Amino acid sequence: MRVLYLYCHPLPESFHAAIRDEAIAGLKAAGHEVDLCDLYKEGFNPVLSEEGRRHYHDTAVNQTGLEGYVARLKAADGLVVQFPTWCFGMPAMLKGFFDRLIMPGVAFDISNPAKVQSLLAFKRVAGIATYGRPRYMALYMGDPPRKIVKRYLGWYAAKGAKVDYHALYHLNVASEATRKGFIADVGRRMRGW
Repeated sequence: MRVLYLYCHPLPESFHAAIRDEAIAGLKAAGHEVDLCDLYKEGFNPVLSEEGRRHYHDTAVNQTGLEGYVARLKAADGLVVQFPTWCFGMPAMLKGFFDRLIMPGVAFDISNPAKVQSLLAFKRVAGIATYGRPRYMALYMGDPPRKIVKRYLGWYAAKGAKVDYHALYHLNVASEATRKGFIADVGRRMRGW
């Protein structure tokens, strides 16, 4: 399976980099081809411009400037999104990727607005996230990142496809053993794909 791995963290030496490396190693060990899309490293522009929004529904021109990312998204059989949770949400960079790429002609067909149809059919979707706060606080806030992965991105998965969410809550006070355990668990789960 070809897996698009959307990675979103600005620091190359971060805890997230260690998670990413183990997850990708797990996916490759399972025989998958991984397309790492490091949004910060690639300098992805997350801003939906006035021009972009004006032509959002025009499938003849809405992909202008995004052709490479569109091709990568459409070529993927599986999708992994990895990110830290900031202010109980995804980083703006990742949200901007979705704002710009999940559009008509790429991710869905709205030629009949009463019956929007997905154009993507991922065989598997997973989210990998960290939170600075404990889980009960994320739940109190509605845990938007979990819902985005499980429900919204899940809508772009094939019928019956598995949609997973792996989260480490309260990272700010997590022990070294807890952090290492999370990294190992993510690697094991990716090897199980």
